[in-house]
Amino acid sequence: MSAKSFDAIVIGAGQAGPSLAGRLEAAGMSVALIERKLIGGTCVNTGCMPTKAMVASAYAAHLARRAADYGVALSGPVGVDYQRIKARKDKVTNDARANLESWIAGMKGCTLYRGHARFESANTVRVGDDLLTAPKIFLNTGGRASVPDLPGVNDVPYLTNSSMMDLDVLPSHLVVVGGSYISLEFAQMFRRFGSEVTVIEKAPRLTGREDEDVSAAIQSILENEGITVHVGAQDIAFARQGNGIAVTFSAGKPPAVGSHVLLALGRVPNTDDLGLDKAGVEVDQRGYIVVDDQLRTNVPGIWAMGDCNGKGAFTHTSYNDYEIVAANLLDNDPRKVTDRIEAYALYIDPPLGRCGMTENAVKKSGRRALVGQRPMTRVGRAVEKGETQGFMKILADADTGEILGCSVLGPGGDEAIHSVLDLMYAKAPVSTLARAMHIHPNVSELLPTIAQDLKPLA
Repeated sequence: MSAKSFDAIVIGAGQAGPSLAGRLEAAGMSVALIERKLIGGTCVNTGCMPTKAMVASAYAAHLARRAADYGVALSGPVGVDYQRIKARKDKVTNDARANLESWIAGMKGCTLYRGHARFESANTVRVGDDLLTAPKIFLNTGGRASVPDLPGVNDVPYLTNSSMMDLDVLPSHLVVVGGSYISLEFAQMFRRFGSEVTVIEKAPRLTGREDEDVSAAIQSILENEGITVHVGAQDIAFARQGNGIAVTFSAGKPPAVGSHVLLALGRVPNTDDLGLDKAGVEVDQRGYIVVDDQLRTNVPGIWAMGDCNGKGAFTHTSYNDYEIVAANLLDNDPRKVTDRIEAYALYIDPPLGRCGMTENAVKKSGRRALVGQRPMTRVGRAVEKGETQGFMKILADADTGEILGCSVLGPGGDEAIHSVLDLMYAKAPVSTLARAMHIHPNVSELLPTIAQDLKPLA
């Protein structure tokens, strides 16, 4: 069989793949875009868009239950129609995927292949009966939920973040195993939908990559809504118990018996079934494709973007990977992965916005630093909205004034964080933030106030 030749092959139609295909096609290249499942990848189909649509429904239910706090009278108790919640979520996802498919179909120089791509050599890929070749190949294959080999896990019907999206009944009791970002978003949303929720985490605290004060505040927010949280859980195991699922942990603790169990224990890259060995592409011990600062693999002509390269597990890092590759290939702009500043959000309510270094990381670096903090109870906008849980914290270098990091856990934290993040990219000192005039009333207006009152980090 003769191979079909292209200028470029893009494997995976997640966040980076279609965008790069579009840039390459617009530059006059012939492109093959390969996707074995759903266009849009995790973000559109099982991640950001559907889950945040459900978070919005959960927020509406929560706010309605608090109507009396705002002087609003409802005629009866607040309930949820989970079928309508799911239908709304599905429409958000389906519309986004359809728009992507339409955009790709409009690229005259791009051919979409549906199927599983596997390398046959460093420049040849097979998709079903089709053999494709190109001098440039870009991997954007994403990741999937990790399912550790815990005792009894294969004897029970567990859910992952992906299969949760297909759930069409409201759990009476959802047991969430894992205490990080995905797990906590699901825990809070289903509690607000009316489920009993238990979170079991083996680490000593939730969201272990955050500072201790942030983790403690997050746990308090969840527990204030009636979510049961167990941290430091050891010897986690699963077994059927009647019509439910028993999750046992830590000798002497009663098991959590749920109608449904969600495993949220991290993710693994989709690299084990691509035939990377036939192309000679190097992967690390965890299966992530090894790339350099411009996302090139060890094989000339092959790049890796997004979750499969271990450089970031977020939609925005995947998109930034595309921007870095395109800038280097097409714009003569030598952008690098190390140019970017770590930034992300946790979409519980109130949300956490994070950028740069944590307090723990600053201490480990040995730098002399300054820190400022303010609780949301002293932020007028938060008080006016009746949403005063959380706090803000800014870290700066004591010698240079460089902004080192920021945490905003409170209303609009996922948006407010960008006023600090953008200053960090501009390499502006913390004094610039301190002198800024922000709009009142606003959560962000307290960031300059904090910057004016920094103290030495102990």
